[in-house]
Amino acid sequence: MTKRFSLPQLVVSAQLTTFAQTAFAVAFAFGVAPWAIALNIWVNPSLAGDPFRDREPHQIGDQTEAAFKAIFQQGNYPAADRYLEQALSKEPNEPLAYAIKASLAYGNKDWAKLDTYSQKTLETGQKLIPSDPLRGNLYTAVGHFLEGAVVITREGTVNGVPQAFSQLRQVYEYLDKAEAISANDPELNLIKGYMDLLLAVNLPFASPDQAIRRLEQNAAPGYLVDRGIALAYRDLKRYPQALDYVNRAIKTTSDNPEIYYLKAQILKQLGQKEKSQQLFQEAIANFDKALSKKSQLPGDLVKQIERERRSAVSLKNP
Repeated sequence: MTKRFSLPQLVVSAQLTTFAQTAFAVAFAFGVAPWAIALNIWVNPSLAGDPFRDREPHQIGDQTEAAFKAIFQQGNYPAADRYLEQALSKEPNEPLAYAIKASLAYGNKDWAKLDTYSQKTLETGQKLIPSDPLRGNLYTAVGHFLEGAVVITREGTVNGVPQAFSQLRQVYEYLDKAEAISANDPELNLIKGYMDLLLAVNLPFASPDQAIRRLEQNAAPGYLVDRGIALAYRDLKRYPQALDYVNRAIKTTSDNPEIYYLKAQILKQLGQKEKSQQLFQEAIANFDKALSKKSQLPGDLVKQIERERRSAVSLKNP
């Protein structure tokens, strides 16, 4: 069952916004999430509609799956938007579609839409419980998590803490229910693994090893497992391991500009640590690969990549 955390409320509330941004706007990660049917290389066509499971698929919906892949496989946000509009029309009872919409709203700082789609994630998750209790409980947990992020965004860290902390308790309550149904489910373990990693890399007394094992052993799809572990090792300043995992992700999502951005960040930080001009040059090359597809990415993200590239250039040429 899910381990309970006895954490200071201020720290917990900070993790709410961190997880919401990284796991659902990254990165649903995020990464949140470019995934498209056109690049449906590893999925058996007979299982279309479920990007998480290669056996015993759940009914998720082709348009929602396409949006998921457009973000996380391709890093193509305009394509994801188009698929999501179709998903909301044709698959209105799928909570994953609303969770992705909420993550995109968070990334765009559209707080009204974040509120709307967080509520829809919670509502559709609750409605799904009778027919699919595993995913229903899972997305009820996600909905409560997103609503906690809404509270922190609206009320601020200090004023929003009590209500956000209450939401977090409900997150773990529903995660426990989902885990009791299928502890090894890949979708559950992907979301829970990302959450645990974000807590572990931000809290000095938490260990990421258990979260990494959860992702490696039971989560899917593999490219998001590799990406999540690379992000964790980057934040833990374990750069050789981070490079190993980001290179694994590149092998399976080589068209995704966000993966090259992540690799560039790792190389830049490793270059600073080792004072290596060669590593700075490799970082710049990977920033350039990410920017070669900037039309696929949100404008604010493009500006951030450009700023970090300029920083890498200044480090290479002090």
